[in-house]
Amino acid sequence: MTIAHELARRINALRYDNLPPEAVHWAKVGILDTIGVTLAGSSDPSATLLATALASGAGASLVYGTAKRIAPLDAALVNGTASHALDFDDCNNTLGGHPSAPILPALFALADEVGASGRDFIAAYVAGFETECKISMGVNFYQYTRGWHPTTTIGVFGAAAACAHLLRLSEDQTATALAIAASLAAGVKSNFGTMVKPLHVGHCARSGLLAALLAKNDYTASPVAFEHKQGYFEVFNGAGNYDAAKIFATWAAPLDIVRPGIAIKQYPCCGSTHPAIDAMLQLARSHDLKADAVERVDSWTHKRRLEHTNRPDPQSQKDAKFSVQYVLSRALLERKVTIEHFEGEAFRDADVRKVMSRVHVAPYTTAQFPEDNHFAAEVKVTLRGGSTLTAKVDQPAGRTSDNPLSRDELKSKFDNCAVRVLPAARVRALYETIDGFEALADVRAVSAAMTEAAASKPAGGKVRA
Repeated sequence: MTIAHELARRINALRYDNLPPEAVHWAKVGILDTIGVTLAGSSDPSATLLATALASGAGASLVYGTAKRIAPLDAALVNGTASHALDFDDCNNTLGGHPSAPILPALFALADEVGASGRDFIAAYVAGFETECKISMGVNFYQYTRGWHPTTTIGVFGAAAACAHLLRLSEDQTATALAIAASLAAGVKSNFGTMVKPLHVGHCARSGLLAALLAKNDYTASPVAFEHKQGYFEVFNGAGNYDAAKIFATWAAPLDIVRPGIAIKQYPCCGSTHPAIDAMLQLARSHDLKADAVERVDSWTHKRRLEHTNRPDPQSQKDAKFSVQYVLSRALLERKVTIEHFEGEAFRDADVRKVMSRVHVAPYTTAQFPEDNHFAAEVKVTLRGGSTLTAKVDQPAGRTSDNPLSRDELKSKFDNCAVRVLPAARVRALYETIDGFEALADVRAVSAAMTEAAASKPAGGKVRA
């Protein structure tokens, strides 16, 4: 059996009734968080300029943050870009990227057209999540370090799997969708810090949906698109740099959405900077640090993460999101890192620039953290006079399901994101709709809650902390 067909068999076997309660819980957390950050990102130029360039006609699928409805493929592209525009969307340790943004914009765009129950939608989301994460186990972190953007070069398979699941494609059709997706995988890290990075995600969401729609209509693709000598594995990784057996060794045991789970971001910037931010905030708050009293800041993060976050002189909003020097300076000065810090000309702030000149970064060593810990940071502040303060963070809060954010923290983030583009009444109605997501007869209630002044509260469970 080919890789694509074995994946398809396992994807189609995933059903809502067989999901553990924890998977449903985390799916609802991912849905809540992704909708929130997509709404907040909907007004970002990376999304609005894209929408203008598309000049889309009318369709069934909602453009988030507006009342406009366009064709599903265009909506997946625009909303997928918006979901990643602020770099505030969730992460996953296995994928080494952002698991939900490639999938959910495609699924919601599709569901707006064809309809779906909350349960069927959750099952499709979990299937896509599992697919991209387990494929990652076979190809990462080689792909990551080579320069590919795994959120999209791997996430495209998650989007294709999820859409195929929601469309109830046969095993052969699902395998074909995955094979098509292998030729649509794209995204290089040289474009990090620009509008193209969120465009990667929009393109990925659209490509996954397109692959499923083509397969539904009997498009053909190579059954050995993964393992062929010029297939996905060899082209993206090269001989000796992947292990296809790892994809299936722990499939659904446990489901990746359960463990390590979804990492919910507290700060709207590259996740590779978050442990350092946590460490700086600990020091600034515990010792009431004042910037004028700080002579020097030293920060150590994993070398793989430092490659794209060592940016001592950011020249744009997007560039600042990848500058550990910038975010540490904001954390020291203001005791927080917020969306507003990446808007307008905030990255040019003179006080921040003054502090940035004192921030020095380096990769950490095994003397500081274990070799297998890629998510840690150490920050040392040297005060004028010579005394030092140090904080170490093994992983940022919310990084795994074992270290989750509270229900109140999740809701606060959602509210703060959504209220930027929706009236408070709609934000409340939307939250309530998502809160009862698994009980929805038709998930088009979600887009309705964004565009109607009021919505009735659905029956169902709560998003648990």
